[in-house]
Amino acid sequence: MAFQPLTVAEIIDTMVTPPNPYRWEAFDGSATGPEDAKYTVKITSPEGLSYMATSPGDLGLARAWMTGGIVVEGEHLAYPYGIFDSLRDLYSQFRKPGPGELVEIYRSLRTMGALKVQPVPEIERQGWLERTLRDGLTRHSKQRDADVISSHYDVGNDFYELFLGKEMTYTCAYYPHEDASLDEAQDNKFRLVFEKLRLKAGDRHLDLGCGWGGMVRYAARRGVKSLGVTLSKQQAEWAQAKIKEEGLEDLAEVRHCDVRDVTESGFDGISAIGLLEHIGVDNYAEFFTTFSGKLRDGGLLLNHCITNFDNHRSMKGGFVDRYIFPDGELTGSGTVIREMQDNGLEVLHEENLRFDYARTLRDWCLNLRENWEEAVELVGEDTAKLWGMYMAGSQWGFENNVVQLHQVLGMKLDDRGGRAGVPERRWWNDSPWDEIEKYHA
Repeated sequence: MAFQPLTVAEIIDTMVTPPNPYRWEAFDGSATGPEDAKYTVKITSPEGLSYMATSPGDLGLARAWMTGGIVVEGEHLAYPYGIFDSLRDLYSQFRKPGPGELVEIYRSLRTMGALKVQPVPEIERQGWLERTLRDGLTRHSKQRDADVISSHYDVGNDFYELFLGKEMTYTCAYYPHEDASLDEAQDNKFRLVFEKLRLKAGDRHLDLGCGWGGMVRYAARRGVKSLGVTLSKQQAEWAQAKIKEEGLEDLAEVRHCDVRDVTESGFDGISAIGLLEHIGVDNYAEFFTTFSGKLRDGGLLLNHCITNFDNHRSMKGGFVDRYIFPDGELTGSGTVIREMQDNGLEVLHEENLRFDYARTLRDWCLNLRENWEEAVELVGEDTAKLWGMYMAGSQWGFENNVVQLHQVLGMKLDDRGGRAGVPERRWWNDSPWDEIEKYHA
């Protein structure tokens, strides 16, 4: 008897225990799942199915999404948040097929051409990867770091202006109350960092990985001499133009360079907001040793970064590593604290702001949705929907404790272990909002 290939719908039914959270409609005319499901997934081609079959998980799904191999109806491309809850339900319904079923599934996929390895989407093969392969650049060498940062942040300032808010801040905001706007929350984040660092007029401040210079300008407006550094040329140019526009040239500077090339020292405060994710866990010791050494006695360092929910490493080889932050790597807050303590800093305080990052991402997605047509015109639909998928998925991740956002404050002691006048107790003002647990996205 001749082999009768399974349809796509039959393969899905073999692998997913009802109830299936999606309606599935495939290129071969088959369909499965409840007709009244909130989301309909259309698998439009064997190529799309091939991405999912040959790279199971987030990477294959992202490639199929990027190439139009799958289309999800019922959600806007700029903000596909809702599909992630359904994905969680889908993953929980997966069952392991038996040996005979696996053979039948494999033969059916091969018959459809769905086991043929497809060329990766063009957006994944950007200059950083080509140069790395050509020149043999090692992970976190200066040139490779410059290439990967450029691949993400130099998409275009005009694109980021559509969703980041007036201060062009691409890091977690800190919401003072439930109804605060994104701009209010970003300003409140700068206030929190400024106060934790005990900065005052006449002090010297260094902002590592400063982005478009929002923290630098905040400090300079208050009389602090502030230097920011970024590996993105477009960010540096935008920030310097903004500094000039605000008349802050005497106090503020944003420099296009690697943080390892900063020669100045004796700073009163150093902030690293959204930088540690890019430098690699194996480089934490060198990082904290270097920059604790650039503080005066009693100087403070505030590290603000995304972490895992535990202290394992992650983020190599998956969707975010390939498409969003090449060479990015996460670990837990415990690892960050240990490395700070072991490399020149007394840790004074830490807190988890993961729900604030969920709110921040929500507001970025809403802004992107509002400006969707212009975003597509600027960078193309593939790139625009990539950012929408990344930000919506990240919002879901922060809300469901897949990832967290920790601020850790450390101080450089003097030679005798003294605090050089730094108070024993918390000196900054917390957010007045005391009902955070009542928030629902």
